[in-house]
This record gives sequence, C-alpha cells and structure tokens, in this order.
Amino acid sequence: MTEPSGTSEASAPTLDEASVRALGAGHEEVRAVWRPRSGLRAIVAIHSTALGPSLGGTRFHAYGSIDEALTDVLRLSKAMTYKAAVAGLDMGGGKGVIIGEPATARSDALMADYGRFVDTFGGRYLTAEDVGTSLADMDLIGELTPFVRGRSASLGGSGDPSPITAFGVVRAIEATAQALWGSARLDGRHIAISGVGKVGLTLAQLCAERGARLTIADVSPAALAAAASLGADVVAPEAVHGVTCDLYAPCALGSALNERTVPELACEAVCGAANNQLESAAIEVALQERGITYVPDYVANAGGIINIAYEAGGYDTEAARAHVGRIFDTVGRLFEEARRSGQPLSVIADRMAEARVAAASALSAG
Repeated sequence: MTEPSGTSEASAPTLDEASVRALGAGHEEVRAVWRPRSGLRAIVAIHSTALGPSLGGTRFHAYGSIDEALTDVLRLSKAMTYKAAVAGLDMGGGKGVIIGEPATARSDALMADYGRFVDTFGGRYLTAEDVGTSLADMDLIGELTPFVRGRSASLGGSGDPSPITAFGVVRAIEATAQALWGSARLDGRHIAISGVGKVGLTLAQLCAERGARLTIADVSPAALAAAASLGADVVAPEAVHGVTCDLYAPCALGSALNERTVPELACEAVCGAANNQLESAAIEVALQERGITYVPDYVANAGGIINIAYEAGGYDTEAARAHVGRIFDTVGRLFEEARRSGQPLSVIADRMAEARVAAASALSAG
C-alpha cells in the first residue's frame, strides 16, 4: 500500500500484503496513509462500487496494530456493501479507520489531513460519522472534500445519524418480536442492551417508551448516568450477555458474539446496533444449535446509511424515516424465508445482497 499520488510527506504505514490479499479478497481498493506532522494513520477500504459509490463511516479507534486495523476495515467495508444492497440503496460499501485514541490523538490538523485523503478517491468513497468520530469532524472534513455525508443540517446534511439508526434497530426488534412471539409490541419484553452510547442510549429510550423492561451495561460511567432515568437494571459489561432476557442487543464494538459469550447467552434472539457482531461464521452455527435467532447486524443497523443516502439532491427527512421504517418489512421477509428454507437469517440476507450486487455487476459488464 502506498500513499496517494501527489503526497510526499511520508510513506504509508506498512501493511501485510499477504493479509490484504487474503482478507481483502473481492475488495476493489485498499489504501493507507501516514502524516507524521498531524499524527494521522488511516486506512480506507473500498469493497464494491457495483451499485454506486462506496459509502461508510470513519472509525477512530486505538487499534493494537496496523494488521488489527486492516482486519477491521476490510470486514466493515464488506458489511457496508451488504448493508446498502439489502436496504435497497444504489450505493456500494466502503469504510475508513483512523488509528489512535480519539480522546488524545484527535486534532483539527489530523482530521483535515484525513479529509484530504478521502478527497483523493474522487468520490468512489464517501465517508461519514462512526465510532470515535463526530458530527463536528464531518463538518470539518467537509471543508476539505465534498465526499462526506452526515454533516450538520445547517450545512445541508442530515446531522447526527444516531437517532435514525436506533429507530431502525427498534423496528428490527419489533419485527423479531412479531415473528417469534406473535406481536410486535415490546411491552413486558425484557431487553438487555450492551453499550448505551449515542445509538444504544436512543435505542434504550425507544424500547422503554414501548414498555420494555431493560438491563443495560457500558464501560462509561457517563453513558450509564445518561441512561439513569430509564429505570433500567445495570450490570457489568462482561456480564450483560448472560442476562436472562427475551432479546440481547449488542450496541458496542464488534465480535460480541464469540466462543466465550454464545454458550452463556440466556435469550431467544439477538438484534442490535453493533457492526460485525459475529466473531466468525461458525458462531452463527453455534447460535442456531442453541435455538437463538440472530438478526444480521447489517440489516438491523442500516438506518444510518439509509438516512445519509437521502442527502443526495437535498435531504428529505420524511422519505428517509419512511425508508428506515421499512427495516421492519425486510426483517419480516427474512423470517418468512427462514421458515420456508430452514436457513439462518444471515445466510438469506447475504444471498439477497450478493444477488443484487451480481446483477448490477453483470449489467455494467454487459
């Protein structure tokens, strides 16, 4: 991986080319950048532009290594392709990661350098807010490149995507309740939420408004304090997955469902906002063997990408919210097909996404 042409400050971080080839099979482009003066170390991965320009947020995280960051950005970018395809958007999948602790490493100079990096893709990659980045960051990046979504409403964007993302997740939870328990109503249902940051907190509020009993966990005392008015039970982050409940909603970082946690689950379904909840494909088999229904994360949490896709040509709040609300119908269709075929929901969703991307690729090739 090398820096974009026209830059000479330093070479990009060294990436393991074998890892890129193995993990990034099917990706269109993977590029890294290093700017010593601002401290920027970042990777952008474009998985597919078959349906349209790749869209995906930028995650700012203290990765332990370049390889760890690479693994994350490749997984996330592929998931964005599937997310956009199943959501019915004419968008592809991409993702950006900035390596570092955002609380200490972030600066305007660093974010400006990142904006310039995004601009070098010429619109093939559109960035947006994600874990560790903020609305203010998107506003700043937007001063350096037009290829950013989710800026402040005063600047023509749709603002913070967290509320609409949470709305999509609660619609997915309601569809799950309808399929499993015969009613979309959540009153009396016990929902355990891991992570009550921006999306998780709004999800908790929406569930509470619908009469659900809540158990929550977060590593941040401030996040827990913000959720205090909901009357939720609070447990340690390492214990929340084992709470006896109707539905477990992972809303923190990925790999919440793994070889350690799945045997300890005490729920009937998993449906949350976190990306890449499955540590590996084998985890879905383990869930199925335990009779636990897993709603694919990229279906449930598609509200954010749907929302910012509606910024093209002038943001339409009502149209965006209506489209996000149809996540309920998408999840319902997955359950219908699962009952017919006996296959896991994620297998069915993957097949839907791959068919749509393949059809677009064939059309462009022809």
